[in-house]
Amino acid sequence: MWTDAGGQVHEAASGDVRIASLVPSITELLFDLGLADQLVARTGFCIHPEPAVRAVAKVGGTKDVKLDRLRALAPTHVVVNIDENRRETVDEIRTFVPHVIVTHPCAPEDNLALYRLLGGIFGRRPQAEALVGQLRGELDAIQAQTWPARRVLYAIWQDPWMTVSRATYISRMLALVNWATWPDDADTSDTPAACVDGDCSRPNAPGERYPTFRWSDALVRELDAVLLSTEPYRFTEDHADALERQIGKPVLLVDGEMLSWYGSRAVAGARYLRSLAQGF
Repeated sequence: MWTDAGGQVHEAASGDVRIASLVPSITELLFDLGLADQLVARTGFCIHPEPAVRAVAKVGGTKDVKLDRLRALAPTHVVVNIDENRRETVDEIRTFVPHVIVTHPCAPEDNLALYRLLGGIFGRRPQAEALVGQLRGELDAIQAQTWPARRVLYAIWQDPWMTVSRATYISRMLALVNWATWPDDADTSDTPAACVDGDCSRPNAPGERYPTFRWSDALVRELDAVLLSTEPYRFTEDHADALERQIGKPVLLVDGEMLSWYGSRAVAGARYLRSLAQGF
């Protein structure tokens, strides 16, 4: 038996297994585990692997699941994520789906348990162990090198500008190569939408995981580089070039899927990150 991130214990699936994935990176992982024939539903944001994923019915988005469509597809198992899906949606799904599997990888190494969880439940343990070996190899290759400390700001949106806190998968991914994301930690101010310790570049409430910020000379002086992610905002090389001219610091356009998607994408993501850091 296997215990998911919500503490629910699951037995090995049997009989007519029908899986719905409401998490884009998990959908890709299920394909890579060899479960395409059992996958009956996905969100519109589940776009990999292309074109095979097109054959799977869409049931809305990660935050606005079309429950009537999902019910009609009669899944026996639904895979959800603590960050991606709304709690009230998951609670409603539990009323008509026998098995709801909760996931919550918070760091790259958490993917090892994720592979084993889904591989175990769905009878794909050899495939899961193959992914475990591949990811361990990539993580070991990163750890075998000495990486100079860098201070980076990882931008995910503009208008308003938004970044990631240290309490995110992205930040922990970048930490593998000794890149520390700005800001240092969650805000400690009790006053939302105000300057924090005299720093008006981050007007956020305490505990904000994806804080907004304002560009300032003080902020730029703290940074070695800015990373503009290709998702969720579609930053381009033009954005990177313009911002680099504006702030006078290196600005790199980075593949957001490689640095933020967990699941099987983490294998290629770790390899991508190592290459990115080597070239910086």
